[in-house]
Amino acid sequence: MQQNAVAPNAWFMPAEWAPHAATWMVWPHNQSLWESGWGVTLAEVQVDFARVANAIARFEPVKMVVDPSAVFRARELCGEGVELIELAVDDSWCRDSGPSFVCHPQLGLAGVSWRFNAWGGKSEHGLDEGLARRILNGLGLECFGTPLSNEGGAIHVDGEGTLITTESVLLNPNRNPGMSKAEMEEIFARLLGVKKTIWLPGDPQYVTGDMTDGHVDGVCAFARPGALLVDATRDQSSVYAEVIRENRRALELATDAKGRSFELLELFEASEAVDTEAEVFCASYTNFYICNGAIIMPAYGIAADDQAAATLRMAFPGREVVPVRINQLAHGGGGVHCITQQQPRWPLKG
Repeated sequence: MQQNAVAPNAWFMPAEWAPHAATWMVWPHNQSLWESGWGVTLAEVQVDFARVANAIARFEPVKMVVDPSAVFRARELCGEGVELIELAVDDSWCRDSGPSFVCHPQLGLAGVSWRFNAWGGKSEHGLDEGLARRILNGLGLECFGTPLSNEGGAIHVDGEGTLITTESVLLNPNRNPGMSKAEMEEIFARLLGVKKTIWLPGDPQYVTGDMTDGHVDGVCAFARPGALLVDATRDQSSVYAEVIRENRRALELATDAKGRSFELLELFEASEAVDTEAEVFCASYTNFYICNGAIIMPAYGIAADDQAAATLRMAFPGREVVPVRINQLAHGGGGVHCITQQQPRWPLKG
């Protein structure tokens, strides 16, 4: 069901560390996209996706959307804890094309279907633009539509009224021409229960070549309310170093919805893993995923993996840190967070 009238401040998006009922993913199947666009083999990318799915399935159910053409391969690689759901899709980035789940104290669970246009029309999305709605319909949940062109990877929330996003994505003419920050903030308040939106520059000069134009989940991630893990580099002479400095400066000047300044903890990028001949390579350890009892961490088979894991253990005491190799997925510009989407367990406490 499509519904647009939502009482302000009633619905809210829980933080990623809230208990999950499941994790949603979409199986990669578009061979021409991966192999001509990113210079990897689809078979290798599918192994990376399966590694992520099977790692999460140790801790919570995984619901994997699979195009009918790829069911056999998905069953071959995914374990018993991964449920396959056949739906026709274009691509495999569930964080962006899937629903953002929201909760209500009396009405329970629902979801937001953002206006998905494939990061400003960069890819085919005739099927994926309706994926969120189809997932919610399959679950029997309300679907809240919005004119805002947005992706799940473009926003982070702390569950206490704070949202962080980037100007280079949401203010980009390829997403929302003519829409103001105030109009976007009203949508976040109405649909997600957000009281304060923090705007980071993102990647305004698009120096990374990132298809997303600078998603926030490659810049920082909440460890808890008031504390952020931030992407960092040891190469201060690189063009990306200036992008990092500007985003960090914005975070240092910001306060959250409760008036707190942020505690910032650095996660140095996996620079040794970067393939310099790749069009784009996601080397950000901040692109991890929080599931029930664990942190699923991107890994690349380098020494920096151990350093990142140690930082994440410090940031998330009591959670198991699980490194998962994603070198082929990284060639497609994505990480663990990009391909996962949490479905909160309702009620949250129970």
